[in-house]
Amino acid sequence: MALGESLRARLRPARVVPAGATVNAILDLKLHHEPIDGSKGVQRRRALTATIEPFDSFWEAPDDIEAGYRSFGLFYLDNYRRYFPADKRAQILCVSCGPGYGVKLLSGLGYQNVPGIDSFEEKIAYALAKQLNCRQAYAFDFLEDAADETYDLIWVEQELNHLTRAEILEFLNLCRRELRRGGRLITFALNGANPITGAEALAQNFDHFNTFTEYTLRQVLHYTGFENIRVFDLNLYVFYWNPFNYLALAAATGLSLLFRACFLLYGKKNRLFGKKIAASCLRPNQ
Repeated sequence: MALGESLRARLRPARVVPAGATVNAILDLKLHHEPIDGSKGVQRRRALTATIEPFDSFWEAPDDIEAGYRSFGLFYLDNYRRYFPADKRAQILCVSCGPGYGVKLLSGLGYQNVPGIDSFEEKIAYALAKQLNCRQAYAFDFLEDAADETYDLIWVEQELNHLTRAEILEFLNLCRRELRRGGRLITFALNGANPITGAEALAQNFDHFNTFTEYTLRQVLHYTGFENIRVFDLNLYVFYWNPFNYLALAAATGLSLLFRACFLLYGKKNRLFGKKIAASCLRPNQ
């Protein structure tokens, strides 16, 4: 489910650095919030380390954006539906919403208050064309400006790996502040424990700064004040009408069992070996 190179080029304006520019000059451009990541009017106050594929935009969509509404709808339902609020009037925020895959799904399920934010105007345009409640905004700036304890659910649709460790801590603290007591955060990351994809996932994108395991994702969520943390594999094989789906699912299950046995031989207790892992957690009531 990677965004195709042709679409990446179309949705990510190139940044031209003058020949002979010094490092200080380049940093000065960044610190003065030049709109290099899809914005044309709104300026980013909180500069992020990732500028090629910044965290607060959605980079998972297929080349056929329209087809993604269906495929991601199925993927989201299979993996996340159990964590959606029972109350259809719950206040839900989709961060890095892109063309509005999550917003469309939740709205279709009857949820009435589901805004989405993404830093790229071009991606928001797809959502607005479908009359989805999405707007261009920078995640850190938006959360800093929002009233405390606003949301029952914050759903992060982009991998945490596009943030540095310090930025992850800052972002998670912002999310906890904006959640109502007992409110839920859903987030996900690349799984560094997968022996096949873990190392490549870190290296294949210049704006990937880290990977997680079940332990480290739980660790950082606990450190930033969340409780009732559940970390789980994201199931990629959700097209149940396709016979190949079951072959792929069986192969992935077999590999996970093999990996677990191998890790146990080295005294490691890792249980999750999917390509990506997600977490659901709550802001404490007290």
